[in-house]
Amino acid sequence: MTENAARSIDFDQIKPSSSHLHSNEYVRGWRLAAILTTLLLINALSQIDRILPFILAESIKADLGLSDTQMGLLTGLAFAVCYALLSLPLARASDRGSPRLVLVSCILLWSTMTALGGIAASFMLLALTRFGVAFGEAGAIPAGHALIARKIRPERRGLAIGLFAMGVPLGTMVGFAAGGAIGDTLGWRSAMIGTGIIGILIALLTFVVTGPTPALKRTVANSEPFMESSRRLLASPAFRALFIGGIFLGFAAAPFYAFAAPFLIRTHGFSASEVGLAFGLPQGLMGIIGALLGGRWFDRAVSSGSGKVLSPPAILFLIASLTTTAALFTPVGWVSVLLLVPGMLSFSFLMPWAFGAAHLVAGPGRQAQASSLVMIASGLLGPALGPLIVGIVSDAATTAQIPNGLGLGLLIVPISSVFTGIVLLIANQRVAALLRGQ
Repeated sequence: MTENAARSIDFDQIKPSSSHLHSNEYVRGWRLAAILTTLLLINALSQIDRILPFILAESIKADLGLSDTQMGLLTGLAFAVCYALLSLPLARASDRGSPRLVLVSCILLWSTMTALGGIAASFMLLALTRFGVAFGEAGAIPAGHALIARKIRPERRGLAIGLFAMGVPLGTMVGFAAGGAIGDTLGWRSAMIGTGIIGILIALLTFVVTGPTPALKRTVANSEPFMESSRRLLASPAFRALFIGGIFLGFAAAPFYAFAAPFLIRTHGFSASEVGLAFGLPQGLMGIIGALLGGRWFDRAVSSGSGKVLSPPAILFLIASLTTTAALFTPVGWVSVLLLVPGMLSFSFLMPWAFGAAHLVAGPGRQAQASSLVMIASGLLGPALGPLIVGIVSDAATTAQIPNGLGLGLLIVPISSVFTGIVLLIANQRVAALLRGQ
């Protein structure tokens, strides 16, 4: 999509034409509730499987004899590589084929690999299972968004994306709380094996609840090779700004989730169970509030016609950068957790805005692809390098006997949050100008 072609986009353009869907194919009533609930469970499961190594990091390190640098590689590189290689093809399969089948297949894969991770006996074997988890999760959000675009009316999609995104904080809350408790009582291996089994059951539920999803008819939007279509999207200044903002977001979010638990354990003496409650519970609550408020606010911002669909999350990220910096150096544990709350809120609040704005710029037939590109932006460099940088700084500080080395490494989070907020403000202006046809 060139910038000139994109200038005519407005809210009505996200409504599929008769060649895509008939209006009676949108779900209502209990079917709508069932699909949204299932999508929520899927995203929660995805997040649980992703963060289990974070909350169980100290146990895994002790059992397998790993360093912070290895943990950074384990929690970052495996996901980043698979997101980069597989997200776009899986998104394309969702746009052109059945997002239902893509989604079910992805859940089965990542759940199986999570369970296998529980029997890994070395760093290399555990890393291979994490690659498998990332393979499956690379298709979850694009396929889920494609399903939303096919099944849910346009004026409710922002809220639907927000409800889907709410699975991230819910999964984080459950993962930290239940994962920490199970890890302390039964061990980290039992936590991973049990989660994998639950995922297989959710895959079967997804197949039944979502129902058949016929492929879209071929159009220019979904028949163009996905690499060429991606190049055209990235040629748009509005989408390019979203993409850059996603890169900075990855450098803020990935280290935040990878090392928040170890930071509270080492610096403030929390146990794994205490971190599960002190960090996981507010993270879940802020995530729920952020996702729901963000989705509803995004729908209203689009309906207003102003085209300014990114300034609220941008401002929140700038605020979170200040509070997170203070959290890393306060000597009181509960104050540190409290100061991390704006950061928790900012990540979930942004998701409906970022994906919704990307869908608006991309247009019909490219929603999964647009989501995939945003995921690649936030899930490639940041998760690959962010936790690794934190681990390297922490190990170097420990060797040099510098106190709070992990806190020093985690300064990458507020620094990246500042850049995320600034780039989102730039993207806000570009998307507004595009949608207004200026």
